[in-house]
Amino acid sequence: MKRIYLIVLDSFGIGAMPDSEKFGDVGVNTLASCATSDKLHIPNMIAAGLGNMDGVTCLPKAENPTGAFCRLAELSAGKDTTIGHWEIAGLVSENPLPTYPDGFPEEVLAPFKAATGRGVLANAPWSGTAVLDEYGEEHMKSGDLIVYTSADSVFQIAAHEDIVPPEQLYEYCRIARKILVGKHGVGRVIARPFVGDKKGNFKRTANRHDFSLEPPKATLLDAVKAAGLDSIGVGKIYDIFAGIGTTEHVYNTSNANGMEHTANYAAKDFQGLCFVNLVDFDMVYGHRRNIDGYAQALSEFDAWLGGFLPTLGEEDLVMITADHGCDPGYAATTDHTREYVPLLILGKSVKNVNLGTRHGFCDIAATVAQLLNVKLDTPGKSFAEDIIVR
Repeated sequence: MKRIYLIVLDSFGIGAMPDSEKFGDVGVNTLASCATSDKLHIPNMIAAGLGNMDGVTCLPKAENPTGAFCRLAELSAGKDTTIGHWEIAGLVSENPLPTYPDGFPEEVLAPFKAATGRGVLANAPWSGTAVLDEYGEEHMKSGDLIVYTSADSVFQIAAHEDIVPPEQLYEYCRIARKILVGKHGVGRVIARPFVGDKKGNFKRTANRHDFSLEPPKATLLDAVKAAGLDSIGVGKIYDIFAGIGTTEHVYNTSNANGMEHTANYAAKDFQGLCFVNLVDFDMVYGHRRNIDGYAQALSEFDAWLGGFLPTLGEEDLVMITADHGCDPGYAATTDHTREYVPLLILGKSVKNVNLGTRHGFCDIAATVAQLLNVKLDTPGKSFAEDIIVR
């Protein structure tokens, strides 16, 4: 293969994993929830075999799928963005990253407050929109930072753009990132800028920025880069891998913007990997439990995919997958959900084959590495020989 587009539909799970209840998730299924909406129209993904995957009963099955497909089980101990993407890139995280259901301890907050010169509000698990309603006005009066977490391994800092400009907020996040190491090494420190003037109209902006923990060893991105190929990150990819392993990157302001960036790269003569994250599924619809919005976003991606596939060259390949679930119909929490994820593989040289259920997102990394002929140390097992017409 010359070019591989690895596209992560952030949080697009397709059903509860056997251990989901250990993660507090009962009967979750992101795809099934979206299938209840009349906004869902995804003929291209259905044609590719999405409805034919193990465990999927909410979609029609394609008689002759247009590509290869399978269901992937996560091996890592978590359901968050960081370890989901790390596993896609070849790393399995046996131990979960630290979480803070009771807020962050003073041994974390004291040096943070001293270094920033600002106080802290909230310091508990919160919905990202609810915390602004609760503390936004107080933050604007005092200048104290809104610090909160979730069920995921995150340290989030929200600040109004008129009170703390985004670049200053990013610097505060860098300070926190240096503090949050060792036993407090959270997966991500996240800048959450917002605007508005009172409770009820505060709104987060597109200036979000993630400061991730560095991967503990080389990933697929490093392997591609080391081989002298292009390793392109679109959207959050650069942040998720702490800036390591990419040869170039671009941020997205929306799913549509990310799809536009992907199409723009396809028009260029690169060789290697284009790793794409489309985060609106998770951030805008999943966490906000918006079934119709999620379904509409899937429909918009599917329509774009229908136009993108014909532009592929003979040695191009597209992989569409996810990093975890975030069931918009699950009312028990607003957090991520522990689910299987889909993998659709499309291209002019791809066979119509059902790969069943594979254990480990890392099989993606092993397969991409083999297809691009690069060396990668990963527990993943390649299925390259099973999907390519020779």
